[in-house]
Amino acid sequence: MRIEKITAKAMEYMDGDRYKLVLVVAKRAEELASGAMPMINVDKNKVKFTDIALMEAAEGKLSIETLLRCEE
Repeated sequence: MRIEKITAKAMEYMDGDRYKLVLVVAKRAEELASGAMPMINVDKNKVKFTDIALMEAAEGKLSIETLLRCEE
């Protein structure tokens, strides 16, 4: 699937708020870079962390609330 379609689908889960999407993807990419395992079936050695995070958001596996809870 093209990245534009993935982004559009992820935007639906973020209620059309692109700033929320950017925050979620950035935070999740940071977690992945620190060693977190992807929540989707993908080889994290072949796909960029931001793309993995975006795909996770497009599948509804990420939310701002989930990431904020992890920080506490």
